Amino acid sequence: MTLAKLALEDGTVYTGRAFGATGESFGEVVFNTSMTGYQEVLTDPSYRGQIVTMTYPLIGNYGTNSEDTESGRPHVEGFLVRELSRAPSNFRSSGNLNDYLAKHRVIGLEGIDTRALVRRLRVRGAMTGVLSTVDLDDASLVRKAKTSPGIVGRDLVREVVPERSSTWDEGFNSKFCSQPLPSRPLDRHVVALDFGMKWNIPRCLVQVGCKVTVMPGTATAAEVLSQKPDGIFLSNGPGDPAALDYASQTIRGLVGKKPIFGICLGHQLLGLALGAETFKLKFGHRGANQPVLNQLTSKVEITTQNHGFAVRVDNLPRELEPTHINLNDGTLEGMRHRTLPIFSVQYHPEASAGPHDSSYLFEEFRKLLD
Repeated sequence: MTLAKLALEDGTVYTGRAFGATGESFGEVVFNTSMTGYQEVLTDPSYRGQIVTMTYPLIGNYGTNSEDTESGRPHVEGFLVRELSRAPSNFRSSGNLNDYLAKHRVIGLEGIDTRALVRRLRVRGAMTGVLSTVDLDDASLVRKAKTSPGIVGRDLVREVVPERSSTWDEGFNSKFCSQPLPSRPLDRHVVALDFGMKWNIPRCLVQVGCKVTVMPGTATAAEVLSQKPDGIFLSNGPGDPAALDYASQTIRGLVGKKPIFGICLGHQLLGLALGAETFKLKFGHRGANQPVLNQLTSKVEITTQNHGFAVRVDNLPRELEPTHINLNDGTLEGMRHRTLPIFSVQYHPEASAGPHDSSYLFEEFRKLLD
């Protein structure tokens, strides 16, 4: 058994058993309340720069496979669980979680009191932490946690954007897909600005009838418009939206030119481009069970979420109308332009993993392209 330790910037240290890779990493320590979907969490580029704690006590029981990934590799800086299942039991499994993390050089820690850790993060807020299997000196680790870079002001998008543009033509090919979107002919063209996009997003766009050109989130407005798209999609991604001036500038150059749909970081960047403000949440929203009120229909949607920043709802520019509100804390979860075909949501309607209550938003975007 190899020991590993997690030290937080407030001086708290947790000692447990290492799994996956060995070494040392730092990141913002956050928690996810999903009961399943750990492989999707691991491979979501939005988790770049973060050490993720799963609140469900047993993780790894259905193993890993090649279909349930949301990018080419894991992006988390570390993975914390109460108990790791080392003997997965599922007919789709092609390997166990321990080997998967070791292959991709992600450090895991099990055997700590994840309930105590999550309570601390809820009370004191998300904190920078250091996870190590090589330095087990508490004082040394706490010093590292206190001096490691935080999330605010860092441009993590440049670490996950694709190097070049590409086309995406894959819809829902898996026979295990439960996504309710019906397939339509590909008769519209969408440029997806990739700031760290989950793969199920372009799958949803293809499913509703869109040819998708994926462009790096660093592209300019002129480069986007040169593709002659019918619409523009702004993806999710990691980190602080206020650090991405280049992205806000690009979006300002696209407003009024084509219909726009944004998700998560794309929602925040759209808000900044239109004059709204963003702020850092105390501990963020991460999980597949977050209740959101659709103010246009008065219906509640259970949603998948992963974000640590939000758009301020109390001083939105007059041209923006709130459409969705988080029922846990009243933060803004969706907005639309009052006169232009532009809308966005803070949560993840593509789910994967998670409920499909909000998949209709992709069909709403498709209607704007006609």
